[in-house]
Amino acid sequence: MNQCQPIIAWSTLKSQVGVMTVAVSQQGLCYLDFPKKEDPIFGLRIWASKQARSTHFEQNEQACAPALTQLLEYFDRKRKEFDLPLDFTGTPFQQLVYRQLCRIPYGTVASYKQVAEAIGVPKAVRAVGGANNKNPISIVVPCHRVIGANGSLVGYGGGLEIKKNLLQLEGFSEYKD
Repeated sequence: MNQCQPIIAWSTLKSQVGVMTVAVSQQGLCYLDFPKKEDPIFGLRIWASKQARSTHFEQNEQACAPALTQLLEYFDRKRKEFDLPLDFTGTPFQQLVYRQLCRIPYGTVASYKQVAEAIGVPKAVRAVGGANNKNPISIVVPCHRVIGANGSLVGYGGGLEIKKNLLQLEGFSEYKD
């Protein structure tokens, strides 16, 4: 391994909505998603390659412990806000969207249009949807709290059933199926 090559520590977490892969860099939580294949870091590798990160991956539950603990508290309904350093990646626009997503309170939702308006680009509804779709830190950066303007559940990388379960966990059920 190259001594200058950054290390991303990863672990998995079994939750009510499925197995998740959790990854942290030296800057903070950088990846949280639902594995699409048997390999728990298949998606993590793809994400890192798209970020042009030359990275060494190391399974390390201890390094991921703060994130794992807070996620377990969230799933046990003991935590409504996360207090973790985040290592945002993506374009400046995507990062702006991610920061706005973090402002959507637990148990509430916002439409893509409302997010676009909140970041000062009201006509960027589709771009907000695209950024939401590329969010590498699901749940903690709560893209599941964004719904269609008509109140319908639309788009979620983990699948609409997981989105529905997360919203129900938070006590929100006023959406259209």
